[in-house]
Amino acid sequence: MIKAEFSSHTRELKIEEITSDLVIVGGGMAGTCCAILAARKGLKVTLVQDRPVLGGNASSEIRLWILGATSHMGNNNRWAREGGVIDEILVENLYRNPEGNPLILDTILIEKVTAEPNIRLLLNTAAYEAEKSGDHTIKLVWAFCSQNSTRYKLISPLFADGTGDGVLGFLSGASFRIGAESKDEFDEQFAPDHQFGELLGHSLYFYSKDTGKPVRFVAPSYTLKTLDQLPRFKSFNLKQHGCWLWWVEYGGRMDTIHESEKIKWELWKVIYGIWHHIKNSGEFPDMETHTLEWVGTIPGKRESRRFEGDFMLSQRDVVEQREHYDAISYGGWALDLHPAEGVYGEKPGCTQWHSKGVYQIPYRTMYSKNISNLFFLGRIISASHVAFGSSRVMATCAHNAQAVAMAAVMCKIKGLLPKELAKPEWIKVLQQKLLAEGHYIPKIGLKDPEELAAKAEIRVSSTLSLKDLPFDGPWKKLEFQMAQLLPVPKGKVPRIKVQVKAKAATELHAKLMVAIKRENFTPEVVLAEQKISLQAGTQFCEMDFNAEQQEDSYLFAAFMANEDIELKYSNTRITGLLSLHQKFNKSVAVSSRQEPPKGIGIDSFDFWLPERRPQGHNLAFSLSHPLQVYEKDALTNGVFRPTLQPNAWVADPSHNQNWVELKWDKKQKISRLRLFFDTDFDHALESTLLGHPESEIPFCVKRFKVCDGKGNSITEVEDNHQTIHTIDFPEPLETDSLKIRINHPHSNIPAALFGITCHSSNGESL
Repeated sequence: MIKAEFSSHTRELKIEEITSDLVIVGGGMAGTCCAILAARKGLKVTLVQDRPVLGGNASSEIRLWILGATSHMGNNNRWAREGGVIDEILVENLYRNPEGNPLILDTILIEKVTAEPNIRLLLNTAAYEAEKSGDHTIKLVWAFCSQNSTRYKLISPLFADGTGDGVLGFLSGASFRIGAESKDEFDEQFAPDHQFGELLGHSLYFYSKDTGKPVRFVAPSYTLKTLDQLPRFKSFNLKQHGCWLWWVEYGGRMDTIHESEKIKWELWKVIYGIWHHIKNSGEFPDMETHTLEWVGTIPGKRESRRFEGDFMLSQRDVVEQREHYDAISYGGWALDLHPAEGVYGEKPGCTQWHSKGVYQIPYRTMYSKNISNLFFLGRIISASHVAFGSSRVMATCAHNAQAVAMAAVMCKIKGLLPKELAKPEWIKVLQQKLLAEGHYIPKIGLKDPEELAAKAEIRVSSTLSLKDLPFDGPWKKLEFQMAQLLPVPKGKVPRIKVQVKAKAATELHAKLMVAIKRENFTPEVVLAEQKISLQAGTQFCEMDFNAEQQEDSYLFAAFMANEDIELKYSNTRITGLLSLHQKFNKSVAVSSRQEPPKGIGIDSFDFWLPERRPQGHNLAFSLSHPLQVYEKDALTNGVFRPTLQPNAWVADPSHNQNWVELKWDKKQKISRLRLFFDTDFDHALESTLLGHPESEIPFCVKRFKVCDGKGNSITEVEDNHQTIHTIDFPEPLETDSLKIRINHPHSNIPAALFGITCHSSNGESL
């Protein structure tokens, strides 16, 4: 029993002091991924989250799907899904949760964080005060947990702000911005004027479901009873059950930080007003049996403060795909700005303009230019309002945050401050450390002098020679322009034979196309074209484009739309091969061609998009000479996804016993082995709501076995579904060879491997 006597003095709450290597304030996807990687690399991390769950806008409290450069597979960014920890989470979520249940995602995030002994997780805990040891240095942060009535004194040499509103940056005095820059400051012609608005608003989602019996709805008193003020309600789709209504947005002309509760109340009025109208207006009889299952209780925030680093990302960096010496991440979402009036406005809910490919994001955007030990995570990085329209999305934020995690590790080990790490010699080390973790940085590959696999003689059981894809798939009408992506090395382009079914005598019009920037997948240059006369019926056609490749890259074997023609497709799928169609995804575009107004600094171009599985077949074809693009050299080229070429070794599908052998001229001490598999980086693994027809990526090798030079089994895996498999040996393995035996994942999908890395240490040294 505890019995406390009266005190004439006020009492103090319990105080717990925690000292760590890195304090991360904010447990959204950025803070979560940052914490996981930093902890795995040896830092003691305190992760402070003011909500009861992790994930921020992705959590069950808000329920927005995680997306980034893949943009619903609705742009021309091929194989662009973010790598590293965020990829690990999305692939795991697909495996456990293909239905897109946000509650399951909550459990995955909590599991990933609590599995790391180096992370101290403080949920329901808000940072409210910062103390400084000098004008430019944070000494400690005070935080409070309402659930256990405890104040936390958090001491660390390094801090990262992932709060979305930049709470820690604000408290510490870091310079920031709110609202849009003028067109002149960064030469941004897309910069909005005041009439459009300078801030993106908040959104609330809701779920509905069919109960199978009539359901009454009595609207609460604060409900918006007339929808005359909501022009966008006209586009409501009853089959979307609420959570597609991202456009139920409000607050763009308010203080999105301090008036957030007012914004939420207005959104509640709108949400319940929409449902009241659906249930009680008599206009929607099909909804009689539907009930309102869930309404968000906190809004999903889009924009508030943006902080200033040593570099500010701007429109031209995105559109022109500018290169930066300190690139440590990338983006690919559209420049996506919303009108300030939100749901009450007449303007479309968003204005999205895409670049022709992904763009680099520099390290200098991710730390404060005036608070020496403060990193920025998430949407508050150093970017203009226009560039923020692209960099703000969650998968991009998480990928950036992984780079911050590795930067914090280097700062700790080398005794550096974030700004000091921006020197070119340290950036090169940072880039290499990130790439070794499965991170992706456009145009930069892993070139680690201590990596042992690159020094080994590599033998393989067989190699796929890309000569044809079987003519065993469905017929598909040529109702849109379509193209087969082919990875063609430098040299003569082979003749291409396809099978055609013509409804009547007509003409097959084919083009060989390529991107201006070979690393992009926006075909703009016609290298050659050919027209072939067809008779009614089924026939084979061979295109001889008589073209030469000047450098390795993907080419588009494109066919112009013709309603009288069907093309034969293949059931075989191979790493690094895709067919595309010249059409659009209404989630991120309004036309199959992007045609921006003149004078806003945005490019015009066509969208060429893949179909999602179970569709998305490759075109069946036969080549006059094979493409040797799946050679064993890809295993050590330091790129773990398709770029200019597939960058993968692929086994011959006719061979059942497949293996890769690494052999050295003397025994090596190996402490870590990593295998990089194909989980289809082109596939957008939206985390919630949408759902996916598969729970595992069909390209991914499920069964493999690793043996040492004596044939002893080191590890045997029967059910792999992840991109990266890491083996850490408690004691270094001494051997002069390794053999990895792998099985084909499916009868019509040959085994593929992007890379192998071996280290004599656990990879933590710098």
